[in-house]
Amino acid sequence: MSNTYIIINNSFAMATAERIAAKMEGSTIVSVAGYPGSDQISSLPDFLTESFQVADLLIFIGAMGICVRSIAPFILDKASDPAVINMDLQGKYVQSVLSGHKGGANEYAKQIAKITNGRAIITTASDTLELWPLDIFGRKYEWTNEYQNTTENELIAAFVNQKKTALLLDVKNEGTQALVESCPDFVETFYHYDQIQQEDFELLIAVTPGLYETSIPSLFFRPKCIVVGTGAQKGISVDAFEKELRACFASNQLSFASLKSIHSITVKANEKAYKQFSETTNLTFVTYSADELNEKESEVSYSEAAHREVGAVNVSEASALIASGAKSLLQTKSKHVDENGKHFTLALAMDAEQERKGKIFIVGAGPGAPDLVSVRGKKLLKQADLILYAGSLVPRELTDYGKASCVIRNSADLTLEEQFDVMKEHYDRGGLVVRLHTGDPCIYGAIQEQMNFFDQHEMEYQIVPGISSFQAAAAQLKSQFTIPNKVQSIILTRGEGRTPMPPRERLAEFAKFQSTICLFLSVTLVEKLQKDLLEGYPETTPVAICHKLTWKEEKIWRGELKDLVKIVKENKLSLTVMIVVGEAIGNRKNRSLLYDPKFTHGCRKGIES
Repeated sequence: MSNTYIIINNSFAMATAERIAAKMEGSTIVSVAGYPGSDQISSLPDFLTESFQVADLLIFIGAMGICVRSIAPFILDKASDPAVINMDLQGKYVQSVLSGHKGGANEYAKQIAKITNGRAIITTASDTLELWPLDIFGRKYEWTNEYQNTTENELIAAFVNQKKTALLLDVKNEGTQALVESCPDFVETFYHYDQIQQEDFELLIAVTPGLYETSIPSLFFRPKCIVVGTGAQKGISVDAFEKELRACFASNQLSFASLKSIHSITVKANEKAYKQFSETTNLTFVTYSADELNEKESEVSYSEAAHREVGAVNVSEASALIASGAKSLLQTKSKHVDENGKHFTLALAMDAEQERKGKIFIVGAGPGAPDLVSVRGKKLLKQADLILYAGSLVPRELTDYGKASCVIRNSADLTLEEQFDVMKEHYDRGGLVVRLHTGDPCIYGAIQEQMNFFDQHEMEYQIVPGISSFQAAAAQLKSQFTIPNKVQSIILTRGEGRTPMPPRERLAEFAKFQSTICLFLSVTLVEKLQKDLLEGYPETTPVAICHKLTWKEEKIWRGELKDLVKIVKENKLSLTVMIVVGEAIGNRKNRSLLYDPKFTHGCRKGIES
């Protein structure tokens, strides 16, 4: 902080002034009386004549009347006036007086109140009503404000009077998320401009790079989200470059205020037009090597001239794609000529990180216990805008990770088509969708048919693996399902009921291997299971019937294969059961070679007896 003046007119204010100055870098204490520790000034009017328009913050310690009368002759407008604070001698009440938003007086008041252990007094309507401070809201995110059919003051006045407002969010970033999470009741959110019936609203607030003609008072927040790729002959005109670039934005119905950065090839790092434009606009200029640009060869048009001159198959399109991270361009290469006949090209792309594009994650919930979901899965649940979970198999407690604004839906009573419609609605808004499946989604997760829908609609998705119930069974049974020299295979399968099994995968055939078999979704078929298993296993083969593994209601029964039906019937088991069959259950015999003292491997030489 610089150019902060603390103005006192009473020696008893000195202690408070010194506390503030010690915490706020660049502060100067001034007084007409020249109190010890302060800089003496000739008079307050003379001091303000010199300092008012160059100060960042003026802090008056004393009567409010002195503060108001002193600054009144110097006030111009909120765009240029400094922040002014007034407080009592002890700093109990710290009041924002002037330039509360744009000058930052409201925030300074809160900061100073913490220093003095006082109370910030803020009377700005948007703050007291806990509404967005529209004039400065975008400052934190480097957004530019543009107004249509109104002035700033008129629009803010209408907003704080809670006129019905449409909120358009064309992009997705930290700022738009903040708007969504703090949206007032009189504001309705939209994600596509053509969905807004303007006659139903009195105001429009939009976060967009797009140019729209509206019929109602409108505020357009312009996020920095459009990147430019450019190639050129040496010595192109600075004026022509900017003129044609602005024309490209206009022809694509994009606000020039949303320009984020410009990009080219390394040999153009010192091109005057690019460097000067970057400096005057305070925008980043980044270059890439020909090899880096050629990595995009399959995604861009081939330029024989560019390849011949600089070794890159394309400069403007390739650099725009690399910089944006986008999969496609807003504008493919356009060709331009300056007044001296010098050629240059331009391509535009949207910053992929800010695209209003949904994300779908198919997440494995694990076997049941909320803390057995993966770290990645838990993080996604906390970020999700929609959690669609298989309620008959996934404990509801897992959805408790969701944020307050998250929509949580149980898919148990929904058809595949209904599930897809729910997910697509949130996806189209740019929401993060978590489809939560029990265990690991790739094992009996019914995700193939969902992925088919996603592929058909070109929706992006990722799969996050989870701990399967067969792994939880091994853990809870304190068993290793593969035993040296005895059992080296695990068969994951299910019994044949209404869902048919391929002929080559009959359980009776699998039983002949006498491997460890883990049976999913099959407890209601227990009589047939036992019959088929006895075709390959001895009747004394160990079995474990595991109900709701790792849930609070978990129960496990152990026995022999001949008693399988009896255990299931006696305990009336019908859902969420994993059946494990095989000699690996509880086995403590058969030592492995890996740690045998006589066994030699890459990390250790065996000891001969």
